[in-house]
Amino acid sequence: MILPIGDSPNPRTTPWITWSLIAVNVLVYLLLLPLAFERPAPDDLREYLDAVAGSPMEREVIARQTTRYDLTLFEHGFRPAAPRPVALLTAMFLHGGLAHLAGNMLFLWIFGNNVEHRLGRLAYLAAYLGTGAAASLGDMAIRWDSPVPSVGASGAISGVLGFYFVWFPQNKVHLWVFLFPFFMDVIELPARVVLAVYVLVHNLLPLLIAGGDAGVAYGAHLGGFFAGALAAVFVRAARPELEEPDEHPGAPGDLAPVFRQVLDEGRLGQALWLLLRQPGGRALPPDDVLRLARALEEAGRPQDALAAYLRVLADRVPGRSRVDARLGAGRLLLRAGQPTLAYQHLRTALDEGPEPAQEAAIRDLLGDLGQQMRSLPRGRWRP
Repeated sequence: MILPIGDSPNPRTTPWITWSLIAVNVLVYLLLLPLAFERPAPDDLREYLDAVAGSPMEREVIARQTTRYDLTLFEHGFRPAAPRPVALLTAMFLHGGLAHLAGNMLFLWIFGNNVEHRLGRLAYLAAYLGTGAAASLGDMAIRWDSPVPSVGASGAISGVLGFYFVWFPQNKVHLWVFLFPFFMDVIELPARVVLAVYVLVHNLLPLLIAGGDAGVAYGAHLGGFFAGALAAVFVRAARPELEEPDEHPGAPGDLAPVFRQVLDEGRLGQALWLLLRQPGGRALPPDDVLRLARALEEAGRPQDALAAYLRVLADRVPGRSRVDARLGAGRLLLRAGQPTLAYQHLRTALDEGPEPAQEAAIRDLLGDLGQQMRSLPRGRWRP
């Protein structure tokens, strides 16, 4: 058995929305649980049996086993053959049993806090509900003619996993491995490896093999995950000062002399404009761009300084300058209250061959970062 039990690093902030969603899901389950011990009236079974049973013998067997809890899931779950807008919301707070609920809430507890901290509470709640709705639509795309409903928070939680996959590639997931009597321990694996296994091994391959009638809403899981990943990309584009931009194409022309002149004259705004608005960013020496970033940082313009540091990274500059840029980005993100994003840069900087002085600075920042985190991965990089 392999079970995820946590992740790291984690901010020290309280994930109120994540905890509230867990509480609501558990409360709904407990409130509906007494219905699992009540038998429905025969007239209430007709539509349900038409959807889930075939032969008269099968209908008789299922009728004897069906409870009012089953009918509640059928009524308020999302049925692809008879979709109702309100079911997009109600379905994600219903669960087929205690194991279904526990597994979903474990994943939400592990992965939700970092995404909530990055997005903010209201945006996180909107993202959770939105990707949950997208998950139901993904299920409908696979089982478009099925009268059997899908229920559970796993589609919305898959959306959270999609956000996590895009934003936190350097995070680690703690896995409890229980292979008695051969191996029993907690190990750490990169978050993207764990989430890739979730998508490919636990959802995509079973969907391709078993199709949409396997009893598991693979379409919902995949729809939620890719909706979350796509939304994360859009959010990153809208807030580029918090992210590392993609590699951009160069252009002819030598802006270096003009850039250096305005920088020497202390015209930081014009230097920043030349850096970010004009083509040919590759023509600018990384040491000059780093000098601009530090000057902007000293001038109390952290977002502009962060944009300059990230431009060095976008230009794929190797060596010392790249490590210095990651140091600067990590320092500013740490000050901005985004320690998990800062960790992505600092952890990567250690893998890029820092010089002794740079490594010492990285470890100093990791020590400061550790004061803002609830947990940290194990390994040589620890302060």
